[in-house]
Amino acid sequence: MTLIPETHLDLFDLPAIWHVATIGPSGEPQVSPVWADFDGTHIRFPHLEGRQKWRNLCADGRVAMSATDPSDNERYLEVRGRVVAFEHDGALEVLDAQARKYRGEESFPRDDAEPLDKRISVVVQPLHCTTMG
Repeated sequence: MTLIPETHLDLFDLPAIWHVATIGPSGEPQVSPVWADFDGTHIRFPHLEGRQKWRNLCADGRVAMSATDPSDNERYLEVRGRVVAFEHDGALEVLDAQARKYRGEESFPRDDAEPLDKRISVVVQPLHCTTMG
């Protein structure tokens, strides 16, 4: 059984942009938009090693993320959780799947994904959810 309510699982099937909040090195919040997916247990979003969000998550794996339904701005899902892994294997496939969902493209342009060996999927274990709508 998933912690994410069935009423809001469809947000992972929609091209809803997820805003991911992390904690910076001085304790300040940092938020940025990402593409995300849910496999029934974990949320995954593509990322690149070395960026600020990655550095924040390496230091403190707590994360909050939220998305608003693209067709109903009063319906949203917030998930608070913890990063449980950074996956290198399959990271480009995850990115390609997201490009299909969000852009209608067969694959994410490799020039925009450079350096390819630094591509990861951030794996989040949901611990708490809040919904509206």
